[in-house]
Amino acid sequence: MPIFPNLQSRSKVFSAKNSPEVINKVVNIDAESIRPNRYQPRQAFGADIGELAESIRQNGILQPLTVRDSDIPGTYELIAGERRLRAAKLAGLRELPCIIVAMSDRNSAVMALVENIQRKDLCFFDEAEAISKLIEIYGLTQEEAAIRLGKSQPTVANKLRLLKLSQSERAKIAEYGLTERHARALLKLTDPDERLEAIENIRLKKLNVEHTERMIDGIIIRREETTKTNEMVRRSSVLFKDVRLFVNTITHAVDVMRAAGINAEMEKTQRDGYIEVITKIPTAGA
Repeated sequence: MPIFPNLQSRSKVFSAKNSPEVINKVVNIDAESIRPNRYQPRQAFGADIGELAESIRQNGILQPLTVRDSDIPGTYELIAGERRLRAAKLAGLRELPCIIVAMSDRNSAVMALVENIQRKDLCFFDEAEAISKLIEIYGLTQEEAAIRLGKSQPTVANKLRLLKLSQSERAKIAEYGLTERHARALLKLTDPDERLEAIENIRLKKLNVEHTERMIDGIIIRREETTKTNEMVRRSSVLFKDVRLFVNTITHAVDVMRAAGINAEMEKTQRDGYIEVITKIPTAGA
């Protein structure tokens, strides 16, 4: 039984432009004429959408959806209530109670984003995307966005940093049920291969955040040690080349003296850790 049985039925297409008497009032609207909000940040709507559909089937919709006039005649753009819209369609409802509001594109986007950001069950990656869009649409600073959302600036900054993770990394983190703190810890790894390997280790070993941070610190330490070792090898190689060049210079000098008739001698011996070069050049009259 509908929760709003006495509402004005949608016998004709309501238009926020042509029917000001329905603005900010609850009316029944054909479910198929309601289009999703283009700025909807939520990508996943949860496995409980079926439970909500059953509740709506039994009790109707307790809270009307919020919509606005659409550019396409006979349709409306959803501003708030996409879970209710999806569940209502799943429950087989043909008409839904809605509040029609007059709202600009910009304010519609902001309202949809803020409504979803404030929901506790919103995925933290979707929340980060929503905050990023809010900043982009309004041209806000992080501090201004934080004020609008009732959050601290460092919190907003930490949320936005999550977007540095690739889409594939985000998908795995969400699939494995890892937390936002797991995701932030992974940001310390700059190599994508290291991050993916770390994500798999977290899942296989069921690591909590503290153990994850220790594992990542270990990866960074090993990487730095490997880098230092490679640098030492490189420097040793350069030094060895310089030593050979120096020895070759001496050999060439001795060859030049011999060609000039000077009976110069050179004895080269490889020692443990060094090369011994003994050169004998006769003095005049010797």
